[in-house]
Amino acid sequence: MAKKPDNPEQEQETTAAGGQGAQQQPQQSEQPQQPQAPARVPLQIDDSNALANYANFCRVTGTPEELIIDFGLNPQPIGIPTQPIAVTQRIITNFYTAKRMLHALTMTVQRHEATFGVLEIDVQKRVRPGLIAGAGTPPGTPPGTPPQR
Repeated sequence: MAKKPDNPEQEQETTAAGGQGAQQQPQQSEQPQQPQAPARVPLQIDDSNALANYANFCRVTGTPEELIIDFGLNPQPIGIPTQPIAVTQRIITNFYTAKRMLHALTMTVQRHEATFGVLEIDVQKRVRPGLIAGAGTPPGTPPGTPPQR
C-alpha cells in the first residue's frame, strides 16, 4: 500500500510519460490550438521499507552505462584517515537518474545556502583552532581559558 509523504516538499509530480520534477504551468487561452501536455499526476511513494543510514564519505565510480555511488562512515573526518573507511551502502543507477538527482541536490543545497549561508566543504577552512581539544592552548591550561595567539 502506498502512502503519501509526511513532508509535502518530498512529493514530486510526474508526467504520464515518466518525467520527474515537472512544475504545473497555468493554461493560456489566448494562444491558438497547441498540443496538450500529458496530464501531471502526483507520485505516491512508499518509503516504509527504506533504511536510514548516515554517511560522511562518498565515492563515485562508473561504467559507460551506470554510475556507482558508495557511501560510508569516515571515523577520522579531519586529516588523512589512518583507519579504513567502511563502505556500507552502494547505489547503482543510470546516468539519466543521476542527472535528475544532481539537479534535485543542487536546488536543495542552493535553498539551504540561501537560508543558512554558504557551506564550506573544506574542513580545514571551517575548523577554528580554539574549538579543537588542546589546539592553541598549552598543556595544563584549565578548560575555558581562551587560546593564546
